[in-house]
Formats: sequence, C-alpha cells, structure tokens
Amino acid sequence: MLIAAVLALAVGTYAFRLAGVVLRERLDLPGWLRRGLPIAAATLLAALVAVAAFTESGLFAGVARPAGVLVGLVLAIRRAPFVVVVVAAAASTAVLRLLGVP
Repeated sequence: MLIAAVLALAVGTYAFRLAGVVLRERLDLPGWLRRGLPIAAATLLAALVAVAAFTESGLFAGVARPAGVLVGLVLAIRRAPFVVVVVAAAASTAVLRLLGVP
C-alpha cells in the first residue's frame, strides 16, 4: 500500500511539472501575474524557512535553531559553499544547545 501511494505521488508530481512545460505556450498570463510569480515563489520559500526555523510541533522552537538559521543565512549571503553553510548552521545550533540555550 505504501509503495502504491509513493508511486501515485511520484506520477502526480511528474505530471504536474510536465503540464507546466507543455502548457507554457498555450496559457496567456497577464503581465502583472507573470511579474508576480517569482515574487510569490520567493515568499513561499521564505515562509517555509520561517516555519521550520521558529516552530517545533506547533510551538516556539527556542533560540538555538533560529540562531543556526541566521548563521546559515549569513554564510549563504557571503556565497559560502553549500556544505559549509549547512555544517556551520548545524554546528552553531548544536553548540548553543550544548551550552544550555533552548
């Protein structure tokens, strides 16, 4: 049953993405919507990052996790390699938690 669900989701995801490529030339979007789509994508990504950084099980996650995300953000802005960003963010969160910061 689980394999069938995973396969159905995989086929649905692939079909959804393929529809975007196939229908791109057939859909005529207004200019304001065409300009707003990249902004909407960035806003959605920022919202997902905020929820993941600040909450855990629907409650505030504490200070250590947002601090780690901030370290990762600063390194990403400075164009550090992705591995460095991830390891530094995780390490800073782990060190803060070892020091007793919630």
